[in-house]
Amino acid sequence: MKTKIGVLLSSMMFLQYYIWGAWYVTMGTYMGTVLKSSGMDIGAAYSAGAIATIISPFFVGMIADRFFAAQKIMGVLHLVGAALLYYATQVNNESFYGVILVYSLLYMPTIALSNSVAFAQMTNPGKQFPWIRVFGTLGWIAAGLIISQLGIEKTADTFQVAALVSVLLGILSFMLPNTPPKGKGETTNASAILGTDAFVLFKTRSFSIFFISAILICIPLSFYYGFANPFLNEIGLANAAGKMTLGQMSEALFILAIPFMFNKVGVKNMLILGISAWLLRYVFFAYGSIDSSWMLYAGIILHGICYDFFFVAGYMYTEKKAGEKIKNAAQGLFTFATYGVGMFIGTKYSGSVVDQHKTVTDAGVTSHDWQTIWLTPAIIAGAVLIVFILFFKEKKETSVA
Repeated sequence: MKTKIGVLLSSMMFLQYYIWGAWYVTMGTYMGTVLKSSGMDIGAAYSAGAIATIISPFFVGMIADRFFAAQKIMGVLHLVGAALLYYATQVNNESFYGVILVYSLLYMPTIALSNSVAFAQMTNPGKQFPWIRVFGTLGWIAAGLIISQLGIEKTADTFQVAALVSVLLGILSFMLPNTPPKGKGETTNASAILGTDAFVLFKTRSFSIFFISAILICIPLSFYYGFANPFLNEIGLANAAGKMTLGQMSEALFILAIPFMFNKVGVKNMLILGISAWLLRYVFFAYGSIDSSWMLYAGIILHGICYDFFFVAGYMYTEKKAGEKIKNAAQGLFTFATYGVGMFIGTKYSGSVVDQHKTVTDAGVTSHDWQTIWLTPAIIAGAVLIVFILFFKEKKETSVA
């Protein structure tokens, strides 16, 4: 891969995830502070991403992959998306969900499209893609740090920053190497996109337990995505968005340990570590405070283990379990079930729990019983952990090359 192409792809990944990180982390804080949204409203806004995750494979598989060059449709989606991000700052709480839903339906397909553009230019994707994709993590971190330093995480400026960067990526997309439609002339149906060929894996009890656990663990995940930033701001942690980037930093660090641990420790112990980290994280949040801020930092830094040791390891386990013939179907099914179905359930439920433990004073000041709120996902993670330990039986020989 030529240096110029590598720079273009790295820039694409950086901007792709900068956009997402700029508004997604602090959206709950903006909605609660500026729009005076309820927990259910915030949960609904975060569910837009889950709905888009369910729908976007159909868009990519049935339309983008068959009729359009990936870089061109990605450019159009980001330019239209920029307008929607700006428009989101001009509407009230009643209209905000609709705008974010439409934007999410445009943004989520660009993740798969950006991956397609990158893979099409690589001679050795296994070695080259991680070095390109890491710029996406750096983009997310940069967004959090810059927004924190500017002091705008409670304002509409986060969406406007994301809109500006979306314009930049939209323009850059038309300068990317041509990636023609790869599925042109091929027959694609809903069954193939949903990965129903991978249903054969459910004949194995261990995979069924893993699959159900993955959906259920997305409920605690939704609590973090939707309400960690509002929580940290409400209790008075300064520059919360910037400090939350420690989670992405730990994610980038721990992912390096996965291939080694996957082989040496075994898939079951890896997944147990991941689920245990979710439990521990929410206990830290439940009992952490400004006076014991180490618990708050620990809960944030645990994101690396929470995500990498369950979801990244889970993708690797799914691929090895499926084998070459149905691995794409299996990965599609796993994403559909977790970031689609699981996150949709989780966002709705987390919003309901937050509203149940909200108090509004006569002066209009809103506060929450955060200890009870965070113990809820801790209990869910603990229940998933017990079921997983008791019923997941997998040979240690499932390994990566």
